[in-house]
Amino acid sequence: MSERMISVKILGKQKTYPYGTSYAQIATEYQGSTRYPIVLVMKDGKLCELHKKLKKDGVLEFVTTGDEIGHSTYKRSASLLFLKAVYHVAGHENIRKVTLHFSVSSGYYYTIDGNVKITREFLDAVKAYMLELAEQKVPILKRSVSTGEAIEIFHKYGMYDKEKLFRFRRVSRVNLYRLGDFEDYFYGFMVNHTGYLKYFELYPYEGGLVLQLPRRECPDTVPEFSPRPKIFRVQRESEKWGEMVQSDTVGELNEQITGQGANQLILIAEALQESRISQIAEQIVKAGNKKFIMIAGPSSSGKTTFSHRLSIQLAAHGLKPHPIGVDNYFVNREDTPLDSNGNYNFECLEAIDVKKFNEDMLRLLSGERVELPQFNFKTGQREYRGDFLQLGAEDVLVIEGIHCLNDKLSHSLPVESKFKIYISALTQLNIDEHNRIPTTDGRLIRRIVRDARTRGASAKATIAMWNSVRKGEEENIFPYQESADVMFNSALIYELAVLKLYAEPLLFSIRQGEPEYNEAKRLLKFLDYFVGVPSESIPHNSILREFVGGGCFDV
Repeated sequence: MSERMISVKILGKQKTYPYGTSYAQIATEYQGSTRYPIVLVMKDGKLCELHKKLKKDGVLEFVTTGDEIGHSTYKRSASLLFLKAVYHVAGHENIRKVTLHFSVSSGYYYTIDGNVKITREFLDAVKAYMLELAEQKVPILKRSVSTGEAIEIFHKYGMYDKEKLFRFRRVSRVNLYRLGDFEDYFYGFMVNHTGYLKYFELYPYEGGLVLQLPRRECPDTVPEFSPRPKIFRVQRESEKWGEMVQSDTVGELNEQITGQGANQLILIAEALQESRISQIAEQIVKAGNKKFIMIAGPSSSGKTTFSHRLSIQLAAHGLKPHPIGVDNYFVNREDTPLDSNGNYNFECLEAIDVKKFNEDMLRLLSGERVELPQFNFKTGQREYRGDFLQLGAEDVLVIEGIHCLNDKLSHSLPVESKFKIYISALTQLNIDEHNRIPTTDGRLIRRIVRDARTRGASAKATIAMWNSVRKGEEENIFPYQESADVMFNSALIYELAVLKLYAEPLLFSIRQGEPEYNEAKRLLKFLDYFVGVPSESIPHNSILREFVGGGCFDV
């Protein structure tokens, strides 16, 4: 009997392989034809790991470490390799818990709870063992177990965060990954073997360590370690808030929601944010002579609601705040620069009439009466509608815009007159001790919900443009965040449980075969970890109201 052959289209050419050929075998044949290593494949639009086998005719596409999904797969797999090495070098009996907290530089910040000192010597030994395993190309094996069995395994391993997490899972099976004698659960796919995992570095940092990894743009190069102390402090503070309400992992959050209900948790989270906003207002007042409160942050950080709430607190402290949106200083549409694809680039500094902005701000600072512009987004023209302003002794301008931390925007304003605030939604909640929730995921889900409500935009459209949004943030916002006088974390410990109920129907509308389907499927799987919470108990001035609606501010 002749061997059954399967026909697939690869890189525009038809190829045939015996039924049951692994994707790893096919990837090996094509590794030289891609710039970076192939770590996953897309079979007829469905993402597959390399251990899977070819069973049907169709189209095969390669996913490399230079792709967003492939890069995430590399980082996830490197984390598994790192954990295996830590337990091997330190000894299981000396470790109570290894915790992945959040991103630092281009890597992950970990702490080790147990009889372990994080010295350079210890990290060198961990690195050497990781490289040894990489050289050996040890297979990363996957097995499926029942959810009940998974809970027992995690309890036995002392991974209690995972044990709590899976008590709330509705799925009947769980995929576990094994590397040698080390087994763990990870949210997402893995590379086929450790031979891919050559690029990393380890640094001791702030009582823990950082596993430094390549950026997607250069997946075969480990960038220089460049921590950002201010953002690190905010993230640590936010973690303490989570610990304080006993909800720093999804499993703990779900226990709170199903045990005591969400109302108390919501009130405490909102009170913590209000207290922080009040502290910032007090800091501005004490600084004296601050006329320009400059607020910047990435997309879906809640900048507009924050600026309103800060204005209220400034008023309560005796000042007279006036909101100004830098977007009102957009150049007219025909003068807007174009990006490399020929589309309008609204996120570059050149899209702003910097000269006019500085002229108006200086005139206001000198006490003149100035007519401020309003940008008409429908016509693409700047308009003047009789909006005059003159500053007195107690007046301050609360200015919001993505370039507000960049001194090129306000180059002519005296440094002593500016107070800079960086705002971002820095998720303080992790899935479990080894799986973090990327900040960008929280912001993307916020934006999907808000865009559907306020702009009638589909989840498909929002996901499609998200990489472009993030690219603009990398260029125009993140490089300036450490120049801020203060930082504010707008993430709320409970928010994903609320957003789940709004986001899931929007994500389910994306059909298999559409380019955004795999990302929608990933987000749906992620949201499935959470017990949903209705929005009725959320205060009307909450930052979350900017996204789900029903707020008291005009945003």
